[in-house]
Amino acid sequence: MSLAVSTGPVRIVRHPDRVVELTLDDPGRGNALDLRTAEALRDTAREVAADPGGAVLLRAAGGNFCVGGDLRAFAGRGTGTGAYVHAVASAAHAAVQALYELPVPVVTAVRGAAAGGGIGLALVGDIVLAARSARFRLAYTAIGLTPDCGASWFLPRLVGPRRAADLILTNRVLTGDDAERWGLVSRSVEDGELDDAAHRTAAVLAAGAGDALRAAKGLLRAGTGEELCRHLAEEARLIADLADGREARDRMASFLAARGSRTAGDGRAEAGTAESVS
Repeated sequence: MSLAVSTGPVRIVRHPDRVVELTLDDPGRGNALDLRTAEALRDTAREVAADPGGAVLLRAAGGNFCVGGDLRAFAGRGTGTGAYVHAVASAAHAAVQALYELPVPVVTAVRGAAAGGGIGLALVGDIVLAARSARFRLAYTAIGLTPDCGASWFLPRLVGPRRAADLILTNRVLTGDDAERWGLVSRSVEDGELDDAAHRTAAVLAAGAGDALRAAKGLLRAGTGEELCRHLAEEARLIADLADGREARDRMASFLAARGSRTAGDGRAEAGTAESVS
């Protein structure tokens, strides 16, 4: 019997097959990252790190994986914007670091939008599955910001520097199938098969030769944890500095005003529309 051991915008479910599921669970907001959610993600990631079972499954409730930062939480803070963005990024980065350093395999399941910080969070997995209709978009530069959540560290290592620059500078949108071809994800699957495929993959790993899997993952990640930590700190510094600038604040305000005239105005994002990034 599966056991839910946490509640709130991020929750943990421990399954009998030794899969520990970490779920973003705020689907009404597209699992956007404001300070409350980022801190919950940090705390639950650390809780998982203390007892990761045989494998970890990172997924999200609802139609979107994570639309990035909630721009409405960022906007309207004046000169306090940078400090708030730094707090959100720092909490999310602590979660990314904790997940990256887990000794057991991590499987990520991505459906719908993965935008902004949602991309870095998705890429922390050792094996990343995406629904064919998933949409990946960095979206930062559209509102005058730079990547966070490790996106600018993971992408060059996964897809190469040219393609990483394309994704970051142009905000190109990739579907799940595109992401597989580019090497951004391990494989894409039919939308209706994503949850089962991801859990099955994690369960097989959890039932595998645990010592060997941990040792193999240690070889793959050897010497990179401290490098990622330093890079995350620099990402947080840069995005906060830019968030305090007039250009970014004007772009966020203009973007939210434009979205408000076309939608209900909730300020949340889908990849491909850059409604929200972190």
